[in-house]
Amino acid sequence: MSSSANHYRSPLRDIEFNLFEALRVQDSAFGQGPFEGMTEEIARDALVALDRVSAQKFGASLVPGDREPPTYDPETQQVTLPQALKDAIDAYHEGGWEALALPEALGGFGATPSLHWGAFEMPTAANPAVPFYAFGAFIASVVYRLGTPEQRSRFLPRMLDEHWGGAMVLTEPNAGSDVGAARAKARPIGGDIWAIEGIKRYITNGEYDHAKNIMHLVLARPEGAKPGTKGLSMFFVPKLWIDEDGRTHDNFVRCIGLEKKMGLKGSVTCEMSYGEGGVTRGFLAGEVHDGIRQMFHVIEHARMGVGCKSMAQLSQGYQHALAYAKERVQGADLMRATDKTAPRVEIIRHPDVRRMLMAQKAHSEGMRALCLFTASIQDQVALLGGHADPKAKALDRLNDLLLPLVKGYNSEKAYELLSLSLQCYGGAGYMQDYPIEQYIRDQRIDAVYEGTTHIQSLDLLFRKVARDGGETLRGLLGRVEQSLKDAEGGEALADVRARLARGLADVQGIFMALMGKMGESLYHVGLQGNRVLAALAEIVIGWLLVRHAAIAQAKLDDGAKGSEADFYRGKVASARWFCRNVLPGLTLTRKLVEDSALDLMELPDGAF
Repeated sequence: MSSSANHYRSPLRDIEFNLFEALRVQDSAFGQGPFEGMTEEIARDALVALDRVSAQKFGASLVPGDREPPTYDPETQQVTLPQALKDAIDAYHEGGWEALALPEALGGFGATPSLHWGAFEMPTAANPAVPFYAFGAFIASVVYRLGTPEQRSRFLPRMLDEHWGGAMVLTEPNAGSDVGAARAKARPIGGDIWAIEGIKRYITNGEYDHAKNIMHLVLARPEGAKPGTKGLSMFFVPKLWIDEDGRTHDNFVRCIGLEKKMGLKGSVTCEMSYGEGGVTRGFLAGEVHDGIRQMFHVIEHARMGVGCKSMAQLSQGYQHALAYAKERVQGADLMRATDKTAPRVEIIRHPDVRRMLMAQKAHSEGMRALCLFTASIQDQVALLGGHADPKAKALDRLNDLLLPLVKGYNSEKAYELLSLSLQCYGGAGYMQDYPIEQYIRDQRIDAVYEGTTHIQSLDLLFRKVARDGGETLRGLLGRVEQSLKDAEGGEALADVRARLARGLADVQGIFMALMGKMGESLYHVGLQGNRVLAALAEIVIGWLLVRHAAIAQAKLDDGAKGSEADFYRGKVASARWFCRNVLPGLTLTRKLVEDSALDLMELPDGAF
């Protein structure tokens, strides 16, 4: 039976299905524009190789990072990683896998976002801490995109050659998610160099002993700047200062504490001090005071990563539960429950176990479809010139609309469904003999960091939907309508499409009802926002699963055999189950939004 020791289970077949059968990125993006050098053969070979190293190298570091986590020495203010994690990080760099996150101009792989995020799932499923420690490659791309020529030349060669670490530095002890309340200060000290002072908290990988240097992207407020987020600027702050001649010096970037966490212990979470004991120097990113806008692209990347992480860990939980259910023998078939002579059967024969397994299967496949559909939109944005190009505006807004779904829905739902992974094991799942309990602890943070679920829902409704009067939302739902008009999947999926159509009508009704309620009070958005985000995510996932089922049904009609036939039957089953068991819940959500009341906001605090 599966155990924690060798826990990684390959998701490769479904990644390939999404990329090459459903999205057909080999036609829509490969060989074009910035991806001119990418081919289907290169992409498939890379995925196979990364799948193999995830199983052989990265997965082995998951349990040691939890049982023997990184340690903090208050005397030296340094963090030491366990050897298993160091070995995994070394294997990542030796394989050159950070190149998936880099443009070709920086020696990157020339990967599309869809290929990058498809590949990202595998090391993340094996041990999410490993790609987190490789975040420095993405930070290098930020320096390349935003930095001045002098900033690029000073940092980029060494960042890439020496595999620097990287950290996003926003949160402060007094501010939490209210980034605009940050107190960290910046003051010019000569030329284009600034002194940074302040305390930051919950900084992922802010300090550890297995990187020659760590580049911190720090939000701080220049002296005299306005309050709130618009007064913040972003600074490139290396742990060790690099002189113009290349010499390194202490930059007084200090870890003053390591958080003791419920899970994800292999990824260090630091409290950081800047300017303690000396001057912490940094460069103003691009020599422009536009910190929150500059940082937001980094935040969006991180939110995409968190949503993909949640999906990856749910997929692992499901695959382990499935393997256990096929092997564990307990009880008689329910149809012969009163027959004392009936043979004992594998628990996958029991209806409730099948229900739990299909809930995990349909959702994990749906979440993967959501992640990679979103990534394919990012492909098209890049092909049209990127975020700043007017030609890409409509698709860029669609990507912005989808990101709260990827992050908010996946992180919430994965935690709920990983409990079903554990439930399939019974009491055994609660033990450390199996990896499920660690998956649950490691995943729980996803609904909290990089913006809580409710922050995602407010972002969706106030920024993404309201920004253009619902035009992007209508365009997304129009894609669902078009699939229904095209009768994708033919007669074989007619009943599934009918359920999808009902769900679509409910989601449209949900948004109409909420718009009306907003005229009464914005508190209705606060009370109902999470439900609305989930409803939109579920109709998009239902749509994607139906499209996948149509492809699978065609393969079955064409005579798919053996394991491939089983794979495609599973695709049809996932869509059918999701549309039958999840989408009807949108009718209830619509009723709850229509009946939204404000009495909860009027209740005295003492009554809670």
